[in-house]
Formats: sequence, C-alpha cells, structure tokens
Amino acid sequence: MSNNTAVRAIRIETTVTDNRSTKNPLFDRLFVAIQTILPHHLISRASHYLAESRIPWLKNAFIQWFIRQYDVDMSEALEEDPKAYAHFNDLFTRLLKYDARPMPANSHAVISPADGAISQLGDIYYGRLYQAKNHDFSLTELIGGDSALATELSEGRFVTIYLSPKDYHRVHMPAGGTLRRMIHVPGRLFSVNQATTENLPLLFARNERVVCIFDTEKGPMAVILVGAMIVASIETVWSGVVTPPRHIMKTFDYTEAGRQAIHLNRGDEMGRFKLGSTAIVLFGKDQMNWRDDLNAGDSVRMGQTIGHFR
Repeated sequence: MSNNTAVRAIRIETTVTDNRSTKNPLFDRLFVAIQTILPHHLISRASHYLAESRIPWLKNAFIQWFIRQYDVDMSEALEEDPKAYAHFNDLFTRLLKYDARPMPANSHAVISPADGAISQLGDIYYGRLYQAKNHDFSLTELIGGDSALATELSEGRFVTIYLSPKDYHRVHMPAGGTLRRMIHVPGRLFSVNQATTENLPLLFARNERVVCIFDTEKGPMAVILVGAMIVASIETVWSGVVTPPRHIMKTFDYTEAGRQAIHLNRGDEMGRFKLGSTAIVLFGKDQMNWRDDLNAGDSVRMGQTIGHFR
C-alpha cells in the first residue's frame, strides 16, 4: 500500500469514527436488522406509483412537503415552479439551468458524476473496495462476477458518492468515453445511508445495480448506479428504464457488429435515479489520481473536479 493510500485510509477511518460519535449504534443496528425482513421490491414498487401520481392535489402536496422537508433549492432548476411538474418523479429528476454546474477548463480533470457526499474514495486494493470501518467488498462481485473485467480495474481507484434526497439526481459522465457494456445485476434494495453502510457487510455488492463500462482515452472506466430502498427505477440515456422489471442478471454488449457506437463526452448525462441512491466510479490501474484534499464525508457537486488523469 502506498503512503498516500495509507494516509487516506487513516483519514477515512477517523471521519467514520467522528461521524458515529453523534449517533446511537444500537439504533443503527436495529435499523439494519429491520431492513433484512422487509419486502424491498414491494415497498419500492408502491413508492413508484405514489411518485408517478398525476392527481393534482396529491402530487402538489407531496412536492411541496418534499421541498420544505429537504430544503431543495428550486432557484437552480430550469423550471422553478413546483406546480409545473407533472408528478413527483418529474421534480425529482428535474433539469438544472445550463450554467448551474460549470465544467472545469482542464481537459484532464475528472469530475463528480453527481451531487452528493463522498462515502469513500481511494484505491482498489487487492481486488477489494473499502465500504466502512471493518467492511470491504469484492470488485468482482460488485460488477456482476466478471473476473476478466475485474482484472482490468484491479489495483485502480474508486469513489462512492451518496445522493441525498435534496440532491440533483441525474448522473453525468466523469470523463468522456465509449460505452462497451451494461450489466444489470439484480439484488436487494437496502438503504444506502451511513447507518446501513457502516453496519451491513457487502452492501453495494448485495443491492441491485446497473454497471456501465466505458472505454476512455486513458483506459476502462465503470460508472455503477446502485439501487436502494424506495428507488423506483434506474434509467440510462441509451436504454431508458433498466430497473424494474428484470429479475435476472443480463449483459448488454455495445461493441457488437452493426450496433452504433455510443460515445458520451465528459459532463454528458448518462443516467438517473427516481428516488435516490449511490453512484460508484472505478478507474483502472495508473490511470488517474483523486484530489489529495478530498475525504469521506465531503460534499461534491456534479461538474466539480475530483481528480485528474495522469
């Protein structure tokens, strides 16, 4: 392990410990235990119907409550009038004004794919990713069991970004790339908040997720959209809704003969969540470095520089 990685690991451990000092560990464990017996997908489907309701009084009341509860900044939205949205999910996946998230001028900069908070970032060490204190998980399991693909990304770098309810919920390209493969990995829908992350082993390798593999000028890049409790669907710009309704793992190859190549530039929208969750970005070995001043718990915004290609 490099000195930089060791220092970063200490920083992450300290951040997690400090954050936990204000929480009740017993309550956190109970919260996680209750989730293990809940019908995740049934709850999420029910949430979907509510979030898609077009009944004026219902959707307007839901939207107004949500904006107040989570202090959503509507001044950034392309449509500032809450009542103009067709339903709650329309608001949740709202477009921003064109200048709300400026891109860096440096062409080697890697940007945050979303608004949110950094859950963890660092090295993929011996094919494993750090989740929280005493918890890590397998890169191979995360991407759906493809050991050859895992080898391409092994010893590379990763960042996990948690999107809170108030955040902008479209996910954008951290760097320009050509889509190689999309893998839908079915699974559970545990919450991905801090309590669950710290207390549920292998969380991100257990939850339903959509793994998108891109080829960049510097090597492979994965952008993984992880589902969670009440996340009604995950969509990509090239395929539309990916989840639901599929219940088996499926791989879509975008390099097949006769299929038009899908290339997205840095900052282009690549997907979105309807009701929240987490984005994980992976790069291969020796491709790039994260900014030294970024740590677990830091807030980031889509378009913000979080690293640089070598």
